[in-house]
Amino acid sequence: MNDSPSFHPHRRRALCCGAAAIAGLFTSLAAQADAQATAVPWHAWPAPLADLLHRTFEGLDPAALWDVHTHLLGNGDSGSGCTIHPSMTEGWHPLERLRRTAIMQAAGVPGDALGHGGVDRAYVDRLRALAAGFPPGARWLLFAFDRAVDDQARERPDWTTFHVPDAYAQQVAAATPERFGWVASIHPLRPDALERLDRALTGGALAIKWLPSAMAIDLRDRRLAPFYARLAASRTPLIVHCGEEKAVPGAGRDELGNPLLVRAPLRAGVRVIVAHCASLGQALDLDQRRPTPRPAFDLFARLMDEAEWRDRLLGDVSALFQVNRGAEVWRTVLQRADWHPRLLHGSDYPLPGVGLLYSTARLVHEGLLDASDVAPLERLRRHNPLLFDLALKRRVAWRGERLSPLVFDTRWHFEPAR
Repeated sequence: MNDSPSFHPHRRRALCCGAAAIAGLFTSLAAQADAQATAVPWHAWPAPLADLLHRTFEGLDPAALWDVHTHLLGNGDSGSGCTIHPSMTEGWHPLERLRRTAIMQAAGVPGDALGHGGVDRAYVDRLRALAAGFPPGARWLLFAFDRAVDDQARERPDWTTFHVPDAYAQQVAAATPERFGWVASIHPLRPDALERLDRALTGGALAIKWLPSAMAIDLRDRRLAPFYARLAASRTPLIVHCGEEKAVPGAGRDELGNPLLVRAPLRAGVRVIVAHCASLGQALDLDQRRPTPRPAFDLFARLMDEAEWRDRLLGDVSALFQVNRGAEVWRTVLQRADWHPRLLHGSDYPLPGVGLLYSTARLVHEGLLDASDVAPLERLRRHNPLLFDLALKRRVAWRGERLSPLVFDTRWHFEPAR
């Protein structure tokens, strides 16, 4: 039991206290996920969806529209090397099974595929079908995800919720290069971390992705200096999840998701993209003499306003408008036009297909969305959650302020790395 990532000592109490609520939540999420992909070209939908999509793409360059936060998942049934922790399939871990079911249904993986060797293929086929609904040129950066490694540099599959090898992400992207690029994931404490990094960069990786709390990565560890130096020299962005992590418990090291810790790679000259703008949960304010918890988003905002990092610190807006974010987060991001050149569009796919994670009704209630947009947005979500995610971000506004088209002009943030 102690070896399961879902029952890691750092997380056991929280999971036990919230078990009933989480069970109900994921049951609802799984029930609402729509597995039907409709690969209709964006300009061919009937009104009012066509009107919504014309407004969505107005002023955007499709060739610059790169979704910088797209998850690639599987169970290895195609020989991909992907793995899912046993706790997500075992009957005595019902919450983890519900989590897996909700995510896979949101990704359009049919129930019969789970038992008949078609999970890897169904996941990628669905993503390709959804991408086909976008104008030519739009692309998605597919995330690999490395296993957790402990402080003694030992690989810990028992702490690894899921694993997606770099080679598989590279393979899927190479099969459809007009739609997909790939992002490597390499734990920096691996003995061969630099060798893996060089191989990934040679193989076309556009960035490196870390989830410190799940992978057990302390960004301040001095042993990371050579890895940082290589990233800085190659101008390769480091995408770091900060703030609370809900979907991937992994090693359970929540304290390692503190946004203030990204100062370490920033000081080393690395360009850092903070996933989700650290918009969920709290973290200790380490700048205080006696650190106390603060919203992680407030700490991210502090970093964004520090002049020292303005040419290297960015944030992605994936998951930002989910129902579990606060209205103050939404309003701040919309109003801070000075941040917009440093904010990047991302979907956090497959989560846009998970029903209860989004509430257009709440956005209307908070004054961020016009009620007339709700019906077409909800209809669009049922058919193409990736288009829904983009359209939602283009429609939300606060006191006349919207996300700038610069937020969706993401390609140039990655091409300088080459």
